[in-house]
Amino acid sequence: MAAFAVGTTEFVIVGLLPTIAADLGVSIPSAGLLVSLYALGVTIGAPVLTAMADRVPRKTLLLLLLALFTLGNAYAAFAPDYNSLVAARFITGLAHGVFFAIASTIATDLVEPEKESSAIALVFLGLTVALVTGVPLGTLIGQNFGWQSTFLGVVMLGVIGFIASAILVPANLTKTASAGIKAQLQVLTSPRLLLVYLITAVGYGGNFIAFTFLAPMLNEVTGLSAGAISLVLLLYGASVAVGNIAGGKLADRIGAVASLTVIFAGLAISLVALGVFLTSPIAAIAVAAFWGGFAFANVPPLQSYVVQIAREVSPGAIDVASGLNIGVTNRLLPR
Repeated sequence: MAAFAVGTTEFVIVGLLPTIAADLGVSIPSAGLLVSLYALGVTIGAPVLTAMADRVPRKTLLLLLLALFTLGNAYAAFAPDYNSLVAARFITGLAHGVFFAIASTIATDLVEPEKESSAIALVFLGLTVALVTGVPLGTLIGQNFGWQSTFLGVVMLGVIGFIASAILVPANLTKTASAGIKAQLQVLTSPRLLLVYLITAVGYGGNFIAFTFLAPMLNEVTGLSAGAISLVLLLYGASVAVGNIAGGKLADRIGAVASLTVIFAGLAISLVALGVFLTSPIAAIAVAAFWGGFAFANVPPLQSYVVQIAREVSPGAIDVASGLNIGVTNRLLPR
């Protein structure tokens, strides 16, 4: 639920930019900073704040992050002007990055080692489901009842996530050793971790370059109408949710590296097929559904692999290593 709330508030802003720009009397490019500065907050918050908060118990930190996230969205809902809304978005972005880093490591701590990737997949399922349901619903609410209503809806989701986490997440989570400067530098200098971050950057870069222009391509090349494109994106999002869970289960079964080989091969085939069959409406729709199954399937094994390597090279900086991978991922999401 918390991941669903975080995912909704990150992506829903794209559909609300025209409404917000008109209401606050700013241009569309200026309103676009509400997207970019949120991403900047995620990029800064994920590695930096995770490192600074390594002495805080994980459950306490999780609850503090959800509280900051909820308050940030409440501030956004009642922001009196554009600058205040920009500040609220940046603050909320800071919580976002650390949340997914900490939530990933908490998830691995709650299950047996052979189920770690599936646990991470369940966390990120909230994010993928937000793309399918939370974003279009939040956009619809904002367009009909004012963009402030969307943020208030996210506040309600944040409160639910906070209460559920307070009740259901155990307090006796494994406490990792405090990460000193040396341990944190090991994360930045480990060839194995840097290679995974490079895989994340290249893999997500290739995926999201195509996704960013999917709607225009379906319209101008395939010849689909706006309504048909919305349905294709919905189908794509549903495939993403299924693929996310499947990727976690595959990684638990055959290992992170082997599963990433399969997933990235499927992703490459999907992107090639998109270029080949884009002029055929039926084939393009089928490729979009196939592609969605691989688009986010690499998230669980990548995040799980980062945690596994960090345990070996820098046990005191597991959360920091996880946060860096979240930061790399977020900077490549479509803006």
